[in-house]
Amino acid sequence: MLKIGLTGGIGSGKSLVANIFNVLGIPVFDADKQAKLIMEADEDLIQSIRKSFGDAVYTGRQLNRSYLANIVFGDPAKLEILNALVHPATIKAADVWMNSQTTPYVIKEAALMFEAGSATHLQYVVGVSAPQAIRIKRVIERDQLSREQVLSRMSRQIDESIKMKLCDFVIVNDEQSLLIPQVLELHTKFLALTAGREVH
Repeated sequence: MLKIGLTGGIGSGKSLVANIFNVLGIPVFDADKQAKLIMEADEDLIQSIRKSFGDAVYTGRQLNRSYLANIVFGDPAKLEILNALVHPATIKAADVWMNSQTTPYVIKEAALMFEAGSATHLQYVVGVSAPQAIRIKRVIERDQLSREQVLSRMSRQIDESIKMKLCDFVIVNDEQSLLIPQVLELHTKFLALTAGREVH
């Protein structure tokens, strides 16, 4: 079974691409979503987060996300501490999940694929690329953020052009190129690779 990564900068549309793969019958592990669940389920992680950021970060077992976001998004050092706690737990959960699947290949979707070091656990990484202006517009509309807030979040990710160079395949989501044919082409390639056939 192939383990495929799917990444892209904020607003690139990687979740949309993940949904297309899912419709094709390919299971997708959403690392960002799972990380949020793990932060409320993993007792060791909960204690480590409390120790690093104070008891007010949880109400019972429920994470106070806005409180934590206010702490880490204004302080790169504290964001690094949080990522150092959460990323290993999420990578471990993804490995367990992927090894339990039975499809020819599986996909792990993660915004910080390279930043977190999880690409080393995968055979291939697919990047989803979109022009910065389109990405900013999408995130402003989706998350009701200001342009400055979006740019601040973008600054915490690897530059888009560098990230795409690190990927084995790139899907262009610029509202001009058709997405489904690009996903279908990769789907065919991955199925051929799992069957041991030559891929062109």
